Amino acid sequence: MKPIQRLLLLPALVAGLTLTASAQEAAPAAAETSTSLLGLLQQGGWAMFPLGLTALFMFFLIFYCWRETVTSRFTPANLLAALPEPLRQRDVEKARSLCSSTNSVLSRCLDTALGKARTNKPDANREKIEASFMDNVEAEDGAIGQWINYLNVVAAVAPMIGLLGTVSGMISAFQPSGRVGMGDPSALASDIGEALVTTATGLVIGIPAMVAYFIFRNRLNANILKTVENGGDLIDELVESQTEE
Repeated sequence: MKPIQRLLLLPALVAGLTLTASAQEAAPAAAETSTSLLGLLQQGGWAMFPLGLTALFMFFLIFYCWRETVTSRFTPANLLAALPEPLRQRDVEKARSLCSSTNSVLSRCLDTALGKARTNKPDANREKIEASFMDNVEAEDGAIGQWINYLNVVAAVAPMIGLLGTVSGMISAFQPSGRVGMGDPSALASDIGEALVTTATGLVIGIPAMVAYFIFRNRLNANILKTVENGGDLIDELVESQTEE
């Protein structure tokens, strides 16, 4: 090979060696920056364990509250269609039998309320029937609503746990810096990462829990209102049947 050709090949060789070295340096850097989900969970530290349990509890509450606030569990259409006729005839036993055969909020409340009915009276003892019905509706509302309220608790507690993890991470981060100084930023990286991960995880759990709380609370209120309206109409069927006669 001539000297001139060697001189021409020398820059290309240097460039090739430079690109190879850069690629070798970039590979570990990419491996360090690409963090998997498991890596994030491990980086989060101890706070990820209570946050994980909180997330599981939230998922259970969402499923349970969704099932308990379905309209068919409050005012089933088949019960609304079957009850008016025996109530018009003041056949309280048949009406209670229909209620007992259906598992719903309306059937449970109305079954107990019809136990106060007195068919020999013109108003069928309406005041006590309505009072008993409303008491049972309030009890059903409280029984279902307490599970919805737990979603509100999750929405408040999860960010607080994340904040506690943040404080713990920052304390761990700045303790070594007091001894070795701030000359090496890598000494703070892992603990600050723990603080940021726990904060983000707490918010990721808390925000959906808060949204779900308002959704299910509104669904419960709407279904309770519908139950009260339908129950009042059915009690009217029983009371007004004597007046029509």
